Amino acid sequence: MKTLTIAVLSLALAACAQGARDTKPARDYYGTLEPMARDAVYFVVTDRFVNGDTSNDQRDQGGPDPATRTFDRPVPGAPPGQSDNIGYLGGDFKGLLDNADYIRDMGFGAVWLTPIVDNPDQAFTGGDAVTWGGAFQDRGKTGYHGYWGVDFYRLDEHLPSRDLDFAGLTGGLKRHGLKTVLDIVANHGSPSFTMPADQPKYGEIYRDGVLVADHQNLAPEQLDPAHNPLHRFFHNQKDLVQLSNIDDTNPAVLDYFVGAYSQWIDQGADAFRIDTIRHMPPAFWKRFSDRIRAKRPGFFMFGEAFDYKAENIAPFTWARNGGVSVLDFPLKERMAQVFGRKRGDFSLLAERLYLTDGPYANPYELMTFYDNHDMPRLDASDEGFIDAHHWLFTARGIPVIYYGSEVGFERGRAEHAGNRNYFGQQRIDAARGNPIRESLKRIAKVREASPALQRGLQLNVELRGDRAVFYRVYEHAGQSQIALVLLNKGDAAAQFEVSEYLQAGRWRAALGGGEVDVAEGGSLRASVPAHGVEVYFLDRPVVREDLRLALDRAMGHARRR
Repeated sequence: MKTLTIAVLSLALAACAQGARDTKPARDYYGTLEPMARDAVYFVVTDRFVNGDTSNDQRDQGGPDPATRTFDRPVPGAPPGQSDNIGYLGGDFKGLLDNADYIRDMGFGAVWLTPIVDNPDQAFTGGDAVTWGGAFQDRGKTGYHGYWGVDFYRLDEHLPSRDLDFAGLTGGLKRHGLKTVLDIVANHGSPSFTMPADQPKYGEIYRDGVLVADHQNLAPEQLDPAHNPLHRFFHNQKDLVQLSNIDDTNPAVLDYFVGAYSQWIDQGADAFRIDTIRHMPPAFWKRFSDRIRAKRPGFFMFGEAFDYKAENIAPFTWARNGGVSVLDFPLKERMAQVFGRKRGDFSLLAERLYLTDGPYANPYELMTFYDNHDMPRLDASDEGFIDAHHWLFTARGIPVIYYGSEVGFERGRAEHAGNRNYFGQQRIDAARGNPIRESLKRIAKVREASPALQRGLQLNVELRGDRAVFYRVYEHAGQSQIALVLLNKGDAAAQFEVSEYLQAGRWRAALGGGEVDVAEGGSLRASVPAHGVEVYFLDRPVVREDLRLALDRAMGHARRR
């Protein structure tokens, strides 16, 4: 009887000890609380996605002159079986909205689309002629991409349909569970000089059809902003090729763009991607973001600063410079090395994460990606794309996938060599069942359901060779989740045994299914298939002391400049 009493007492004391551990006061552990971090982003060049309405194709635009017509302009010199096109190809709002379920089904929560504002109505006749595989060449190109804005208050006529304007598009996307990220430009308008004869709209800026600025086909140094009111929107120094160089110091310029882009927010834009952000100084973006957020508090923006050095792009993220996130080019450079044909070591990614003592205001709010429309697409095998997606949807940051990458579309192709080719309904219909797409969908759905993968702190255990092991931890406002991520990009199954920072409890496998009971001080063993991933979740607060200390240090390193 005495033995039984002692045993019962021991069990009771053990239960009390476990209860005490589980009732330690909760602490905040998170990488970010930014709402946009919940949503993976699918990026489309709208004209190149799907032609849903042929009535807005404007096939006669630019007239019969082969130098100025705008529809279907193949790039000369293409090798057999390859193509590229610098004319409009018909993609529009309707084609995007018709395929919202296709995007949403993959686990995306937002669509980033290229600029929607009015562009010139002819092909450009100045600059250098576009050649196969060339760069910084614009002669013969049209504004199909949207980045040659002329009237930033009006939609380009190639995009809407009779019954579908931008507000209709954003509302339709929302009904499908998708936010709208609008690509915006402020540092340049259209190509503005070197034309043999001045062309309509090129070098001109309008506000709702009223001319406010005109480059007049003059070289920048020939402009006279002090005396000619039509030149006052422009610097008289050259910047990017023949594009107008808009004057960030002119208060009227700030008013113009705040007014234009506020209009598109009113019509449903949920966030902005800012093109060529580093071509205007941080002071401009501070004034711009302050005014936008005065209207829409907390409005999320991220910029494109095409630079692989973190210290060069991080200042845009600091509060004193506008608090704008950026596309993570430094990490992108390493992702191409790790998941491309060279199949580099996972360790190459570690130093580009900047989880502690980094230059960014918050690395967890960076937009992570491996390619886009301004660089060669990722040159990788199917397995390389699968491995890249496993990383993107589990590691820190907000993942961005360029249209077609879900099937390895035009892999390795640069601009003017197929990077922005037309995707089309036929490819979308055939994409379901593609191994890249199916694996992307699986891991994206896991992220979509996990606050830890969306917003949790990252704590690395192993990034070496073909293996990666790390935690993502989120504990805030009564919600607690620990995720243990195991990645294997090798060609054979890999055995993992993890004990470091591993908290006792019942861990559930998100992909393989089933549960694993881990004892106090125990380990978790798992086999991850070739080019596979597994994520184990423990939906309990952090109580293990060394894990708490590591997370406390990680939270202490968070920078809010």
